Amino acid sequence: MITRRQKRLLSFSAVILIFGAAVATMLYALNQNIDLFYTPSEIIEGKEGHTPAVGQRLRIGGMVVPGSVVRDENSLAVRFDLVDTGPKVTVVYEGLLPDLFREGQGIVATGRLEGSNVIVAEEVLAKHDEEYMPAELAEKMKGIKHVNPNATSAGY
Repeated sequence: MITRRQKRLLSFSAVILIFGAAVATMLYALNQNIDLFYTPSEIIEGKEGHTPAVGQRLRIGGMVVPGSVVRDENSLAVRFDLVDTGPKVTVVYEGLLPDLFREGQGIVATGRLEGSNVIVAEEVLAKHDEEYMPAELAEKMKGIKHVNPNATSAGY
């Protein structure tokens, strides 16, 4: 025969177990959906001692290297290089690029790391204002000069 005290203990244990399982499931789901932000240098050299693993989902921000955009003639596939202050990272994307996308422009791409320096992007966003830049990227880009593709050589 189970006493009243044992029933309470059993009920309390069941509630704690169910609550623990629910919290563990939520943490696992959130861990799968987190997109960490990296710059090209951080992907190659690591971020605070942690280098992203191949297959990891991430966001990357940087400047499109002038002359690096290669479009496939038979599909919507495009390949381009991103740079911040150091090494380049190649981004491969299949789809329509934003209207503001161009060489020398800052972009943010979301995708998966396929190699040590290749990202297969699912989404590419181009910044809409020449003055705005994410704080992390602005800190990394200090001192880097980039050419405005719309500027004329006469300086007008």
